[in-house]
Amino acid sequence: MSVRSTRNGGLETVPEVPLGQTLVSKGVITDEQLADALMTQREHGHDKLLGEVLCDLGFADETAIAEALAESWGVPFVAQPARTADPGVLEHLPREFVEEHRVLPLFHVRNTLTVAVPDPADLWLIEETARLSGAEVQVAVAGRSEIDAAIQAYLPAANVFVIDDIYEDLKEEDFSVVERQATELADLEEVAGHGPVVKLVNYIVFSAVQEGASDIHIEPDDHRLRVRFRVDGRLYERLSPPHRMHAAIASRVKILSNLDISERRVPQDGDCNVMIEGRPIDLRVSTMPGKFGEKVVIRIIDSRNARLGLDQLGFGAQMLEAWKQVVEQPNGIALVTGPTGSGKSTTLYSVLQSISTDEMNISTIEDPVEARIPGINQSQVNTKAGFTFAGALRAMLRQDPDIIMVGEVRDAETAGIVTQAALTGHLVFSTLHTNDAPSAVTRLVNLGVEPYLVAATLRGVLAQRLVRKICPHCKTTLEPDERTEATIRAGGFDPGQLFCGAGCSRCRNTGYAGRLGVFELMVPRGAVLDAIAAGESLQAIRASLEGTDFRTLRDDGLEKVARGLTTPQEVLYAASQ
Repeated sequence: MSVRSTRNGGLETVPEVPLGQTLVSKGVITDEQLADALMTQREHGHDKLLGEVLCDLGFADETAIAEALAESWGVPFVAQPARTADPGVLEHLPREFVEEHRVLPLFHVRNTLTVAVPDPADLWLIEETARLSGAEVQVAVAGRSEIDAAIQAYLPAANVFVIDDIYEDLKEEDFSVVERQATELADLEEVAGHGPVVKLVNYIVFSAVQEGASDIHIEPDDHRLRVRFRVDGRLYERLSPPHRMHAAIASRVKILSNLDISERRVPQDGDCNVMIEGRPIDLRVSTMPGKFGEKVVIRIIDSRNARLGLDQLGFGAQMLEAWKQVVEQPNGIALVTGPTGSGKSTTLYSVLQSISTDEMNISTIEDPVEARIPGINQSQVNTKAGFTFAGALRAMLRQDPDIIMVGEVRDAETAGIVTQAALTGHLVFSTLHTNDAPSAVTRLVNLGVEPYLVAATLRGVLAQRLVRKICPHCKTTLEPDERTEATIRAGGFDPGQLFCGAGCSRCRNTGYAGRLGVFELMVPRGAVLDAIAAGESLQAIRASLEGTDFRTLRDDGLEKVARGLTTPQEVLYAASQ
């Protein structure tokens, strides 16, 4: 079954299965809901499509409607057209036509233009698209809001280009600066401002944000330059520009982040802000000299990813309730621990959103501020200006705070002030870099906090890691090997039926899409509290946790494996202890 234009301008269609029947058969709506929607549609003179009526009544969401429409007409369904579309093919249709009729060109192959539309039954639209583009048209279905978002993202002139067009615009003399002295600042600035370089850097950043990347790595080799994105915690190569572009690309990134483009012998750090899809994105830039030139790493801080509800992070019901009790204490210290990139800041942002009220003064000290939270006073450290965590914390305590968040306890001075703040009636949230929850105690003691003060102030420690979720579009059963099965049984779980992702185009053939947290929560009580106060060793503190309801990172991860959310390999990789 297909909906497409033909070379002679006609249309090939096969009668569709009614949308309502498809939705009922899929279990999205009931027969009664379908009858109500049809009656509402008739009462309003059929001025709305059935899918729109179902959405208005709250019987089905836009994505379910679009997916059912695609199934009814036998055409592809595109869940995220912004990620699927090639920005360069937008030029095949007039801008006004694209915006007015919500028709999004996806890609153009052998005189066939594939477009995403919200309604595949609009035969006039398909025919007009074929006429304007001069190509055969293959239809796919996507949700209206997804198409609107993709159009908004791709239509701005600065972002509409094809990577091959950039390479074609390059001239050898544009990059002759690679062979010159680094002190020729004017030449370096001129080359970094050339159209192809500007377009390529824009494309790299824009693509990384669209694909949900957390970092961009620009890495020169002897005769090769590669650009890699970190998506869901793993790096993969995205493109390989000509090697001669390296100096110009690095200089362009430096100009954007106010770094010294003439200095390539020492590491540099900077930042800049960009607007993508109408929202601000912060970029933290780090350069590092190497044998074949500077490596550039760009950390992407997207506020959209940093603001999640506590129930969206992956907590089990019992642990979520215990963590809520910790963060609702009137005073003390609550810590989140884990390595860099484990989602600690996201967890703390979620906590602050959940407890923020108009009656509280909540203040934060961060490096950097990763997301703006309404109603919360947020400050960013500036080490160069002398505005450190410790100095900012002293000033904040004179601002009558109820709750304080300190981005990280890095040194003895900050640890001491945080402890004193907790003893004087404040609730303090912060992070530490430790491997597990019990290690946070010894870390605080090593920073100079007396064991009895740790016991008096510590309300809870949450350790966490991030694991990749199985892609729902290619999820299939997994036959575990003997070692994996033994590991799962040792954790107290029955392997039962396990799952993995087979790999598909939606997950870049990785089998994974998105991430969720695995956690362990230590709430000091009884023997654990006595061990902390007595200054016992880490081994003794861990021993005191035996027989309690304490669950390790691996235990929590294996439970998520048993629930079919992730794979054993992910849990064993993230929680190896």
